[in-house]
Amino acid sequence: MKVTANGIGVSYTLDGPAGAPVVTLSHSLAATSAMWEPQLKALTARWRVLRYDTRGHGGTDAPAGAYTLDQLAEDARQLLAALGVTTTHFVGLSMGGMIGQTLALKAPELFASLVLCDTSSRVPPEARPTWEERIRTAETQGMEPMVEATIGRWFTAPFRDARRDVVDPVRAMIRATPPRGYAGCCHAISQLDLTDRLPAITIPTLVIVGEEDQGTPVAASRAIQERIKGAELVVLKSAAHLSNLEQPEAFTRALTAFLDRVGR
Repeated sequence: MKVTANGIGVSYTLDGPAGAPVVTLSHSLAATSAMWEPQLKALTARWRVLRYDTRGHGGTDAPAGAYTLDQLAEDARQLLAALGVTTTHFVGLSMGGMIGQTLALKAPELFASLVLCDTSSRVPPEARPTWEERIRTAETQGMEPMVEATIGRWFTAPFRDARRDVVDPVRAMIRATPPRGYAGCCHAISQLDLTDRLPAITIPTLVIVGEEDQGTPVAASRAIQERIKGAELVVLKSAAHLSNLEQPEAFTRALTAFLDRVGR
């Protein structure tokens, strides 16, 4: 399904019992809402689950130009408003977690809880050239050069070798990402600088991270957990960046246990 939000067409799906509390799932860079498939069965048993494709990804429009995290957060806010959702549990992984932090600071009244997965609250200035290089590559060569390097960061080597059934569809997601959408979101991520503002977040928060995450390591998750009062931290063994796909059972257990605790 598609709805207009913040001036673009946003692709989304709603699953689970009507009238149940809403859980919103926000995906990583160079992925789509399909990356949440392993969590759907458990979540839709008790919650109404909203998945959406971020600006520049999947079935959502990919306008040209640099995006900002405020813009991506406003996309999510207007999507919720268009669907009549006044309160949600928000679960974001990687870029989705950056959007979640931004929106929680901007519109805390929307949140029943916040789950930040394999994400960061700051991109240091010395890392920005890496993002600039990714933008240049996508704009001049398309997504193909990004595929294997990204897969190498997102999954541990044993998992890559043993679980082609999981990894190959992710390769396809990366390859299919519109280059201008990828570049637009890279611009947004490269400007991330929320660490000092995180103490203003007072909603119930869970932080989940793969123990072997290279891109947003455990230290980045600890920095978030330490600054949000009462935040919980779960570190998943034998998982890299896409921990919800590499350790789906452990990830889903941590997520649903938290949602149960904070109230349906």
